[in-house]
Amino acid sequence: MLSIYSSAENKQLTRLENIEPGCWINLIDPSDEELVFVSKNTTAPMDFLRAALDEEETSRIDIEDCTLIILDIPFTDMDDNSLTYDTYPIAMIHTDKVIITVCLKNSKVLSDFAEGKINSFFTFKRSRFMLQILYRIANYYLIYLRQIDKKSYIVEKQLHKTLRNKELIQLLALEKSLVYFSTSLKGNEITLEKMLKLDLLEMYDDDKDVLEDVIIENRQAIEMCTIYTNILNGTMDAYASVISNKLNIVMKFLAAITIVMAIPNMVSGLFGMNVSGIPNSALGFWYVVAFIVLLVIFVIYFLNKKDMF
Repeated sequence: MLSIYSSAENKQLTRLENIEPGCWINLIDPSDEELVFVSKNTTAPMDFLRAALDEEETSRIDIEDCTLIILDIPFTDMDDNSLTYDTYPIAMIHTDKVIITVCLKNSKVLSDFAEGKINSFFTFKRSRFMLQILYRIANYYLIYLRQIDKKSYIVEKQLHKTLRNKELIQLLALEKSLVYFSTSLKGNEITLEKMLKLDLLEMYDDDKDVLEDVIIENRQAIEMCTIYTNILNGTMDAYASVISNKLNIVMKFLAAITIVMAIPNMVSGLFGMNVSGIPNSALGFWYVVAFIVLLVIFVIYFLNKKDMF
């Protein structure tokens, strides 16, 4: 999908039909025809436009006739009525006349700009616009990390009541999301530091402060991701130990029951043998029953001392 936007000083964002100087070209999962159209009407090479369409594309910077910056951006999705988290690459192409964004999915980061939710946003201020996008990316990482933390807390409370596979699978999915976030954030950090050192964009002093704020927010997200990952790893290990311990308790109890149940069978089998030497009297049956009861009580007392009940 191809969308073209433009905004002038103190004017609202408007949608255009054709590419004009100072506009913002937003490509969401574009077709080949849309890529060719943008490439012909701008100085953006085709390989720059296709770079972010690879899900495995890493965060990087490339410079030819224009500047390409690729970062990983967070996304949410619904899977089996459960909210999941993932990352996809987004390409920001800074040319001498326009700015171009390319992504496989429609992100809330770009939607906030397209819907006019961002103050002091102007498409002709290309460098400032790119920095604003970077800042929103860092903010959404922090927002989604807090959501993951709250979600893991809710699942843990449910696990206190019952150890079901459903909750454990949810914790595993959250742990996998944190791994994706951690990998993407570390790659983004390297790219952002390169931007600060190389001075790729024409930035005023205020713009440099914004870039430094983005780097700080990104580092904070990395720290949060590390903390939440360690907490989830510890939680998963703890519940694995709890499950193993419960299984051991059940197996000990069943073994104890098996021992107790085997005693009457053994004694009654001995006294039921049709051989000489076995006591035979009118009260023989009750003698056997009393002997079995006393023996079972003794065995239960012994097993209880060994903490098998």
